[in-house]
Amino acid sequence: MLRQPLRQALSAAALPLSALVLALVAQAAQAQGDPNSPQRAANLARMKAEILNGGLGVYRAAPCMHDQGGGACLVARSAEGFTFRFFGGKPGWQQEGLPPTVETEILVAPNGRSIERVIYNGPPRP
Repeated sequence: MLRQPLRQALSAAALPLSALVLALVAQAAQAQGDPNSPQRAANLARMKAEILNGGLGVYRAAPCMHDQGGGACLVARSAEGFTFRFFGGKPGWQQEGLPPTVETEILVAPNGRSIERVIYNGPPRP
């Protein structure tokens, strides 16, 4: 059985050590990047396109925007963030074999939490 002063000393030493360990773990996670950022970025880009194009009642993004991390719609990932380029159209456009009516290109912040800019949202480009 440890004496009271020794037990207090060990407890006091453990607290700064645990804070150091937590700081190191947080730093390592930040260096590796948030593993949820690509999915969060894809969801945010898709939702922005839905808003820009009139809502889900009149617009649906390409299925790749529902894939993990934006799938093939993710065209670039850099220090600037995630760039998604994808088509869209009226609900059911792809299932009905119709051409897309809208092309959207959006840059999302590296943490996936904000839209940096809408690069393009208009008729499909050649």
